[in-house]
Amino acid sequence: MATTSDFRNGLVIEFNDDLFSIVQFQHVKPGKGPAFVRTKLKNIRTGRVIDNTFSSGTKVNIARVERRPYQYLYKDDTGYYFMHLETFEQIHIQESMIDNHEFLKEGQNVEVVVHADTESVLSVDLPPFVVMEITYTEPGLRGDTATNTLKQATTETGGTVKVPLFVNTGDKIKVDTRDGTYVERVKE
Repeated sequence: MATTSDFRNGLVIEFNDDLFSIVQFQHVKPGKGPAFVRTKLKNIRTGRVIDNTFSSGTKVNIARVERRPYQYLYKDDTGYYFMHLETFEQIHIQESMIDNHEFLKEGQNVEVVVHADTESVLSVDLPPFVVMEITYTEPGLRGDTATNTLKQATTETGGTVKVPLFVNTGDKIKVDTRDGTYVERVKE
């Protein structure tokens, strides 16, 4: 058991019979009345963010969550397969548990978030940035770099990214996996 004084960003708590991660919290001491803690909580299973206010000193259960290193092996009709980097144990994970799965390359290292008490997989975290090769995009025009106009491009894994006009098929780009945006072109 912990209290609201133990809150920190990223802490996973049991709340309303579900697991929530604390995204943001603020301790408030008004001039009149008792202190309280205003929080933003993200549901681990659904990804939905809710606002909640706890009275100061409220007891909460902290969930034990572990981040384990895995390597992505392959995908078939039933889902994605990963191998633990230390024990070589293989696990199967549904596509719905992986955010931005279109940026997942074979052989890529990821972190699998596991609820330690039940050994159930909660989510799969990709590295923040990945380098992808563009397999198709409309050809760009030479010297057309003055505007911030973007065009669609397809990556080697089948994902689509909006890229600047000067990026061509065969170029390698860095992609932010958290929101699926173009970061920069990578020189080899």
